[in-house]
Amino acid sequence: MSQKDLLRIAVTGASGFVGRRLVEKLTESTAVEVIGVLRQLPVEQQPFAVVKIADLTETTDWSKLFSNTAVDVVVHCAARVHQMNDSSEDPLNEFRRVNCAGTLQLARSAAAAGVRRFVFISSVKVMGESTLPGAPYSVNDIPKPVDPYGISKLEAEQQLAALCQKTGMELVVIRPPLVYGPGVKANFLSMIKWVHRGIPLPLGAIHNQRSLVALDNLVDCIIKTTHHPAAAGQTFFVSDNHDVSTSNLLRGIARALGTQPRLIPIPMALFNHVARLLRRPAIAQRLCGSLQLDIRHTMDSLDWVPPFTFDEGLLKVAQHYQQSLAVQRSADLK
Repeated sequence: MSQKDLLRIAVTGASGFVGRRLVEKLTESTAVEVIGVLRQLPVEQQPFAVVKIADLTETTDWSKLFSNTAVDVVVHCAARVHQMNDSSEDPLNEFRRVNCAGTLQLARSAAAAGVRRFVFISSVKVMGESTLPGAPYSVNDIPKPVDPYGISKLEAEQQLAALCQKTGMELVVIRPPLVYGPGVKANFLSMIKWVHRGIPLPLGAIHNQRSLVALDNLVDCIIKTTHHPAAAGQTFFVSDNHDVSTSNLLRGIARALGTQPRLIPIPMALFNHVARLLRRPAIAQRLCGSLQLDIRHTMDSLDWVPPFTFDEGLLKVAQHYQQSLAVQRSADLK
């Protein structure tokens, strides 16, 4: 295959949870040339071109990315991510500075350089925080973000749409829910640790429904949108197409770890009541609330089906977690 036949894809946030895996999968294709955009240059040589960009703001100079190589597609994974305990004085302004102004600076530079398609990794949080069980979000629903992160992502979507309409660059927006996979952090890792340690959990009677997406399912969908003709100008929800309750999620984690969960069946109403008394309603919402996505538009438009099942996704997480523990124990013995 000649150089001119290669699809040149630049991935921002190439060292992040999603970006790193996306770059790994893209480099497996002989039809793709990958440019990874990183904040820090890697110590070891990588099987793809690397560009260092120190920050993501309205003044970022993207000439390093676009001046030497003709880029066909930009997949924008880099962002100021959702934070449970944000210590900044003005969180919304900080999110806007990176996720809106920074994204628009990149998109303007990409359009000026002749980039054909811009794939923006947004978030389900542009829609809101919850759904009623059995009433999933559809791509036709009106977004109603609640927190600064969700607001900044929606504003970025809207500004990107205006820019792309003006310049002719194709825009694809992907809104994933919670992403889990090998190396997952935050609340999902906490649940793995709870189950692995056999901690009794008052979560055995939670009957909510939540959409999740395995990292490899998300990456597979992203790759599809980089070249599929029907993706241009579209917004896509993505998930495993298998919604689960918190109780069944914990049971699934236990199966993957090869253990038994210790779940106490406390009624949801009582759990929510105790959380309110303890002034922790957000915890109850995350554990008991529903958030479902209807991904039929994604599947039909892209002729796409999640390649990995929910149980397969959890097994990858569990194996990575157990391997990490083994490595740590080995290091401790030295």
